[in-house]
Formats: sequence, structure tokens, C-alpha cells
Amino acid sequence: MADQTNHNQAGEVAPSTVDKQAPSVAEEHAPSTDSPEATDLPTANAPDPKPAAAAPAEKPAAAAKAAKKEKAPSVEDKPFVEFIEQDYLPALQKAIAQQGVQDLQVSFAKQKVSITGFESTEECWQIIGSWSEIGLRQFNLYFPEEDIQGKKGFSCNEGKKPSTLESFLIDERKITLDLLVFGLVQRLDGQKWLGRN
Repeated sequence: MADQTNHNQAGEVAPSTVDKQAPSVAEEHAPSTDSPEATDLPTANAPDPKPAAAAPAEKPAAAAKAAKKEKAPSVEDKPFVEFIEQDYLPALQKAIAQQGVQDLQVSFAKQKVSITGFESTEECWQIIGSWSEIGLRQFNLYFPEEDIQGKKGFSCNEGKKPSTLESFLIDERKITLDLLVFGLVQRLDGQKWLGRN
């Protein structure tokens, strides 16, 4: 086997062509040590790089959250008297009229409970409904706590003083305008006082 090592005239081993080119090729492609160069490789000392597109995507989400927080308050959040006068009474009269009742007079007043045994209690807000043609039918919806979410009572009579006070919508977690209207219409329908009965 022939030795392929190149010898120069002095008898020293001369570097091969590959050995001569390797240092210059390596130097051309080696990173500079003079200035730091950023790479996309994560390191133990630096946080992972974040894509630039992520920042704009967060802004619409934040804007959507702010829009939800700035939502207008519901009618049920109004002060009690304002809610009853402006929202509940008109909605109740409309719902009862849709049941065929045209002669119902509805009022809202703070007065004593007119049921036997309750005369000594303090005045409370009441919705009082009476039929003008019949003249004998009357119902009262009581709000002793001046809060639609609080305790509520109901009584009705036909020409005599009411004898019982019933609880009204006690199983509901959140009372809404629609639920208050529906509950009273259902109760009056159960009494057979609406036009279709």
C-alpha cells in the first residue's frame, strides 16, 4: 500500500488540499465573537421567543371584556319604586289585557296590609288590582322589603276582607320583570279571574 502523505522538499509532511481549505471555509461560516447574534433556539437563561402576532390578538379580547363590563344595567336594577311604576305596572296591564280583561284598575301604594291579624304591621308597598265592572274582585301583591328580590306576598278577595296572605314566587333564585308579570297572570288565571275563564 502506498503512503499518500505528501512530503515537501525538506522532508516535512505537507498539509493536504482538504487541510488547507478547511480552516478558511470554517472561518468564513463561523459566527463572529465580536457581536452577539440572536437565534431562535431557546436557552435556559432566556424566555421562549413569542410570536409578534400574539400581541394584537389580545387587544380585541380585552376590548370585548370591557364591552361586557360596560353593559347597560337591567331594568331590575332600577330603584324599587321606579321599576314598579315605569316597567312593571305597564307590562302587567298589557299582559292582563292580552288575556281579555279590559276593566282592571291597577294602582301602586304604600299602605297597611288589610288582612286580619296583620293590622299591626308596618305599611308596605302594594300593587292593588280591582275590576271596575264586577267591583267585588280585588288582589294585592305585597313587597314588605321594597325589593323585588325580597319576600313577596299575595292576597285576593271577592267582596270580603281577604283572610289569607300567600307567599309569592318564593322558589325563584332571580326575579325578573317577565317572571313577576308571568307569576301574577298565572295566579289570577288560577283564580279564574281572567277573561278566558
